[in-house]
Amino acid sequence: MPVAVVTDSTAYLPAELAGRYPLTVVPLIVVLDGVQGREGIDVGPADAAQALGARRFTMSTSRPAPEEFVGTYRRLLAEGADGVVSVHLSAELSGTVEAARLAAAELGPRVSVVDARSTGMGLGFPALAAAEAAARNAGLTEVRRAALDAITRTSTFFYVDTLEFLRRGGRINAAEALLGTALSVKPILHVADGGIALRDRVRTAGRGLARLGDLAVQAAGTGEVEVALHHLAVPDRVAGLAEQLRDRLGDRLRASYVSEAGAVIAAHAGPGLVCVVVHRSESPAH
Repeated sequence: MPVAVVTDSTAYLPAELAGRYPLTVVPLIVVLDGVQGREGIDVGPADAAQALGARRFTMSTSRPAPEEFVGTYRRLLAEGADGVVSVHLSAELSGTVEAARLAAAELGPRVSVVDARSTGMGLGFPALAAAEAAARNAGLTEVRRAALDAITRTSTFFYVDTLEFLRRGGRINAAEALLGTALSVKPILHVADGGIALRDRVRTAGRGLARLGDLAVQAAGTGEVEVALHHLAVPDRVAGLAEQLRDRLGDRLRASYVSEAGAVIAAHAGPGLVCVVVHRSESPAH
């Protein structure tokens, strides 16, 4: 393969997609009660759910060190890759892209870094698009373009039980968080311009999931889509939403995937998380 593709652990690739194409995953760092571990390797979703359930709020996250990316890129180039495309979660949410760019600067134009402007499968779909292009022996520019194109066709929405965790991590406007708390409403959020914004407010979790379904169907438009769903320790919620989307999208739904969110997103979103990522098929113009 002339171009190697790298992503990070917050893509939360479902099992059926993780092995479809060669992808190198660099883990983010999670600190639980002072103990540091790598997301998806040392710290899994169950660890995060347990920490949140026990109300141990000493969970924090950090980006991989630039040296980690340097080592990864050097290894892939030494193994025969002509170039590397490295696709990562939004710079608005993490310093991971910055670390990757610092590393790429040491290696020159053979390494290209892409900001997916999202996370979860909002990152995963662009990374997979890049990997698919690389598997067709596309060059560096075309592999990068495949990731960027997929970003424009991907929308991310999610529900959380409380905005408190997003507020603590500085991922959402404090005034919006306070408003949600004061009104005792359940927030529906979306990823907009790489950041997290309040999209809607509902009174119950049930209405929140129904609203997620509405937003997903609206984002799907009239063409075919793939849908990915993430959750944190609420499999029943995500199963219900998946069934709702299968019914509503019908033949337009090419595939749907479910995977549990990892510790990094859990630390910032909190308990009860349900996320839906809509990936639209290429338009006829393509």
